[in-house]
Amino acid sequence: MKQTEARETKQHPETDEHSSRVGNVIFVFSFMMERLLQRGASSRRCCTCSALRAWLPVLSWSPHYTLKCLQMDVLAGVTVGLTTVPQALAYAEVAGLPVQYGLYSAFMGGFIYTLLGTSKDVTLGPTAIMSLLCSSVVGGQPHRAVLLSLLCGLIQAAMALLRLGFLLDFISFPVIKGFTCAAAVTIGFGQFKNLLGLQGVRQQFFLEVYDTFDKIPEARTGDVVLGLLCLALLIMLMFMKTRLGSDDDAPAVSRAARKLVWAVATMRNALVVVAACLVAFSWDAYGHHVFTITGKTSQGLPPFRPPPTSDTTANGTVVSFGEIVEGFGGGLAVIPFMGLLESIAIAKAFASQNDYRIDANQELLAIGVTNIMGSFVSAYPVTGSFGRTAVNSQTGVCTPAGGIVTSVIVLLSLAFLMPAFYYIPKACLAAVIICAVAPMVDYRVVLQMWRIRKPDLLPFGVTFLMSFWQVQYGILGGVAVSGALLLHSAARPQIKVSDRGVLLMELSSGLSFPATEYLSHVIHTQALQASPPRSVVLDCHHVSVIDYTVISELRDLLRQFKLRQVQLVFTGLQPPVLEVLLTADLQGFRYSHSVEAALQLESENLLDDTD
Repeated sequence: MKQTEARETKQHPETDEHSSRVGNVIFVFSFMMERLLQRGASSRRCCTCSALRAWLPVLSWSPHYTLKCLQMDVLAGVTVGLTTVPQALAYAEVAGLPVQYGLYSAFMGGFIYTLLGTSKDVTLGPTAIMSLLCSSVVGGQPHRAVLLSLLCGLIQAAMALLRLGFLLDFISFPVIKGFTCAAAVTIGFGQFKNLLGLQGVRQQFFLEVYDTFDKIPEARTGDVVLGLLCLALLIMLMFMKTRLGSDDDAPAVSRAARKLVWAVATMRNALVVVAACLVAFSWDAYGHHVFTITGKTSQGLPPFRPPPTSDTTANGTVVSFGEIVEGFGGGLAVIPFMGLLESIAIAKAFASQNDYRIDANQELLAIGVTNIMGSFVSAYPVTGSFGRTAVNSQTGVCTPAGGIVTSVIVLLSLAFLMPAFYYIPKACLAAVIICAVAPMVDYRVVLQMWRIRKPDLLPFGVTFLMSFWQVQYGILGGVAVSGALLLHSAARPQIKVSDRGVLLMELSSGLSFPATEYLSHVIHTQALQASPPRSVVLDCHHVSVIDYTVISELRDLLRQFKLRQVQLVFTGLQPPVLEVLLTADLQGFRYSHSVEAALQLESENLLDDTD
């Protein structure tokens, strides 16, 4: 056993006002984009082709674009477009906004993502979760929803610039699942008032539940019948699609029939909405107003203009930019994070499925720029849609250019079909939303967490329950509980104790300052307070870093061992940790390179005292 020499080292300790003009915001973003482009170049080169391709992925795949890719992208874009239009109208209802705002939010993502996206499958647009979050923050006020899109986009682009995508890693899977399950329940139940044709139902979830059941006698027969028929048809088509098998060896007629069923089932939302719209128009034409319909919507494309930086209330009071931002509160942090989290999770899932890789920080940039540019066409915050991305992938899309076709279909709908949207029954849109969010209620994940690791049910349950109060509070609560569990595991590392003549204590994880008190307690209880006191071999092969707090506690422990005339021997020290311990000049510090050597030397009483 080596006796260490004393060493001394010196410790080095580590160390207006809101603008009301859009021009300032745009200037800041322009500066950020300039800095973003500069990061691609090395210190010796201003810009290279590889750096430009990194910031504009379209330059990587467009030179290899073929006619076959064009055909598949057009097919996928049309299919996704026919799914996007009815969903966008429905999600605007969830956001508490006029239905045209759903379409305003649905077309910018296709153009921007084609230039900046790194996944061939992802489609950006309004989603159920983002619509719910937007509703909870802006309270159905369109001007504020548009401004929220700008601010969210700036935050997301700044995160891409600063490479802060790793912050998403602090939102654990149980928190995500708790939130999505609660959001699905909240959104789905919130549509029952439209399915039943009820009026005057309050927005807060618990009040909404009470009002819905209280007003059931006021349900409109036409809305109930139409809503249930639409719901049954959507479920039937969805079930038919899941039951389609492989058609590789089937006859040509059978393959054609399966493709027809697949196409009808894939476009089920659009087909059901069109059919319901025709039914409502027919009844209305004969003077029978038996359905609650969407009503008048703004026709034509949205004007391209800066988002408003102030608002005017119903009584004429002007609300300044600062007051609006203050009113957003925690939603201004939660919405950008959830948008990034949802989209990147989707992109990673389909990249793994289809054998390609994505750049997470580039995805942040694509979403951020989409929300910024979307705010100039009256869009509210958007992100990646799992359902539409799945349709895109299943249709065989080859490149992100399929999003351009989808965006063109949305623009054509805005330009020519808005008068027809007047007759869309709200019960039909409610059925579309309920079917879209139902798969998000994943009860099996609860059983899996119970079987695999029960403590994970705590952040899941906190997130799930608090989200019924306020969705952003649910996420923050779940993250706080996950953080507490993480800190608890750091503060209470598992210590395996065995009797090998002396006590062998093996640390099963790293050693940092939150764990020092617990380690000291275990050593005192098991060794120093025993009668007689016992020597300890501390196996530290899992310890990769050590800090000053741990050093101070070890110094005190070594003094306690010396007073009781027993030994504390360290083994399995990694070189950086050993160097720190040697530098600290701990009196009585002894170490061995292996557990066996330490146990043998201790049992033979061959360890020498250190000066």
